[in-house]
Amino acid sequence: MKQNISQKKQSSLHYFSIWRWHFYAGILVTPGLILLAATGLAMIIFAQTVGRLGEQITIPVQTTTKTLQEQALAAQMAVDSTNGKVVQYIAPTADNMVAMFRVDTGNGDAMMAAVNPYTAEVVDISPRFQGWYQFAENLHSDMMIGTFGDFLLEASASLTIILILTGFYLWWNKQKSIPKMLFPQWKKQTFWRSLHAMLGSWVSLLLLTFCLSGLAWSGIWGEKMVQAWSQFPAGKWGNPPIPVSTLPVHGDLNASPTSKEVPWVLEKTPMPVSGTSWGEKGIDLTKGEHITLDKIESFARKIGFEGRYQVNFPKGETGVWTLSQDSMSYDSPSPTADRTVHIDQYSGHLLADIRYDDYNWFGKFMAVSIALHMGTMGWWSIIMNILFCLAIIIMCISGWVIWWKRRPTNAVGLVPPAQKNDLPIWYAAAIPLLLIALIFPAAILVIAPIWLLDKLLISHNQTLQKWFK
Repeated sequence: MKQNISQKKQSSLHYFSIWRWHFYAGILVTPGLILLAATGLAMIIFAQTVGRLGEQITIPVQTTTKTLQEQALAAQMAVDSTNGKVVQYIAPTADNMVAMFRVDTGNGDAMMAAVNPYTAEVVDISPRFQGWYQFAENLHSDMMIGTFGDFLLEASASLTIILILTGFYLWWNKQKSIPKMLFPQWKKQTFWRSLHAMLGSWVSLLLLTFCLSGLAWSGIWGEKMVQAWSQFPAGKWGNPPIPVSTLPVHGDLNASPTSKEVPWVLEKTPMPVSGTSWGEKGIDLTKGEHITLDKIESFARKIGFEGRYQVNFPKGETGVWTLSQDSMSYDSPSPTADRTVHIDQYSGHLLADIRYDDYNWFGKFMAVSIALHMGTMGWWSIIMNILFCLAIIIMCISGWVIWWKRRPTNAVGLVPPAQKNDLPIWYAAAIPLLLIALIFPAAILVIAPIWLLDKLLISHNQTLQKWFK
């Protein structure tokens, strides 16, 4: 009997300990989660209504089109006839949609020109980085405060993993059944708790996937750790003996640090170079003939590019023509159809043809999870993401309501779940917490201060106890 009471007491102590960690993680994470959900929702809506680059402009379908050279020239003349330079072409999504050209001006501004492919008429010009989509994307990436904002979001995503695990433990402890966790019994006095926990149960796996795919782009865990060993091996296309550190990487094709257009697995991979004997037969050229955008278009269609795809022009004397079609750039609804092709600007040789099947396992995971994350896999993924974002916002708000309703009348401070100082080290919880901190370095910079505050300072400071006891 005494042993049974002791086990119940220990179980209660464990519950309060996990609840306290869930509370602290929630206090820190929910503002960031609401920001990410709201901006993610905005990006999905803007992508479908105005387009990521303002390309959702319809035009009458005609029987013949102008050459791409004529379209590119029209874009250049409309943006900056003197010093403008066309650096990117994006094919129309459908026959009744405009083509997009990026033109860099002599002042260094990047402009997007929407061109009617049938008449070569420029129907719209807009700054590359000033649309509503870009505004939401910048908030979503680093809160528009650069490296520090990126760190805050990385730490929030790391703590969200703790929030998911602790929340699952707390709700399982109450329900003891997956069906009951997903479909709880609704009672008036526990409505907000049931709503909060039910939504958490439904979105937890997807939220965990989104956290991992988002963290893979973060400044510490993503850039410094994961991408370092997951990048695509450039040696596959036999780069000549030029120091890798001097070569541009695929990530340089991104329009900005926060604008992610290049497949994640390729971002750190050095680009191939033009002017060598490398490569396979590609575009046939006669002696003295140069590659034009129309030749690139013809070759792209010949090797299987259909619908919308993108062409990045060579940068500098060793730059290459790059053709790409991937889901994260809204080119294709299928991440498994991702494809990147590089062509020597002088010889027309095919230097590289990289497809989804060539990615390593984590690169494949990222390709699919990012497409899922961005809602680019068709209407079902758009609807799923809208519901997911709304569920996250409601879940966070319901968590605040639960906290407010639980607080005693006239209480001062946060009033977290009671602290139990007689709880011994619980290795079943401490080890996963330590592993998360080690795997995601940004988490330890948040977990350590919380632990120090909770265990070392609060118990010895009466002022802090008013706020945290």
